[in-house]
Amino acid sequence: MAEALRVALAGLGTVGGGVIRLLDANAELITRRAGRRIEVVAVSARDRTKDRGIDLSRFDWVDDPVALARHADADVVVELVGGSDGPALALARAALGAGKSFVTANKAMIAHHGLELAQAAEASQRALKFEAAVAGGVPVIKGLREGAAANEIGRVYGILNGTCNFILSKMEAEGRDFAEILAEAQALGYAEADPTFDIDGIDAAHKLSILASIAFGTQPAFGDLKASGIRHILAADIAEAATLGYRVRLLGIADAGAHGLFQRVHAHLVPLGHPLAHVTGSTNAVVAEGNFVGRLLFQGPGAGDGPTASAVVADLIDIARGEYGPPYAMPAAALAAQPAADSGERRGRSYVRFTVADRVGVLAEIAAAMRDAGVSIESLIQRGVSPDGSALVAIVTHEAPERSIAQALEKLRGSQSLTGEPMWMHILDA
Repeated sequence: MAEALRVALAGLGTVGGGVIRLLDANAELITRRAGRRIEVVAVSARDRTKDRGIDLSRFDWVDDPVALARHADADVVVELVGGSDGPALALARAALGAGKSFVTANKAMIAHHGLELAQAAEASQRALKFEAAVAGGVPVIKGLREGAAANEIGRVYGILNGTCNFILSKMEAEGRDFAEILAEAQALGYAEADPTFDIDGIDAAHKLSILASIAFGTQPAFGDLKASGIRHILAADIAEAATLGYRVRLLGIADAGAHGLFQRVHAHLVPLGHPLAHVTGSTNAVVAEGNFVGRLLFQGPGAGDGPTASAVVADLIDIARGEYGPPYAMPAAALAAQPAADSGERRGRSYVRFTVADRVGVLAEIAAAMRDAGVSIESLIQRGVSPDGSALVAIVTHEAPERSIAQALEKLRGSQSLTGEPMWMHILDA
């Protein structure tokens, strides 16, 4: 049997501890599948004294995580520190520069610096792997990069943030508003104390940028990606969607073609007949549409020590087998530089909810703004008046260019009839 693959591990949090426990628990099986042992030889973390429930005495302790790149006994470096820059990026550059393969679960770093790191990996003829960066234990990157490699992917989209999906599912099941469910999610540990990256769509945007590059063979373009989250969604929106035959989900959607590269994270109404409408809780799910394979659905736990550690170790097994390959399914030099698509030209149906003063003429004003922008209204519903004298008005449009919807909303901006910002959600085609 070949010599062991020796691993230097930076970060001993939930996932880092999970990687060590998994390598210990499944050591024999992993050895048989990898063709050689995979063993951790060195670790680094912030606090040497913290009890992590793992025997760390068998590993070399390195105070500076970047120094792991120079560890003489390590063949591969695993980074589980996090952050798009700082020590994580310094370690990635140093490891690949030192001729070591590199594995990470760091979606922010790959979204911002993936092309540079892929070029460095290819130059040093070493592996750069990041399966755990998207959808935790769901093998969606491997599925796109390898299983669907022969297909032209027309569109990739899905539920990419478990925190948001947990919140929306609870709002749907219990009829409660966002702020109340968010507080509960934080108490349960499903949401961070500062949940901004999750609830404003940034975490999902990082993941979507990675998927888009692999799916379409384009250079990563996180800077062109538009993202919004779920903090302004009301229980009333979810109830209204249900009466119309939809469920509300935060989706990341990307496609590429003659129009350029389109990438967006935005709340959508998903038809009940679509599989994403039935993805609940903290589960992630990704749909890829190939021209020969058809619709593929990848679904499973998107976070946690077990699922994420599973993806990290799967990457280590590939490296142990000598399976390197280009990180983005094709050499970095072959990745196309696509311009950002103009979202205003995209056509579709929309749901728009207004909070309005309960007085004569409000509905006519909304209808006139839509008419003047060339938007046809499919349905318009007004619900009861609240104690503060406001009412909710929800409209569903016929198919129209997004630019026209935006023009109608701009026309209504500053209207005395509106008592709050409109909530605009796209309707996913089935």
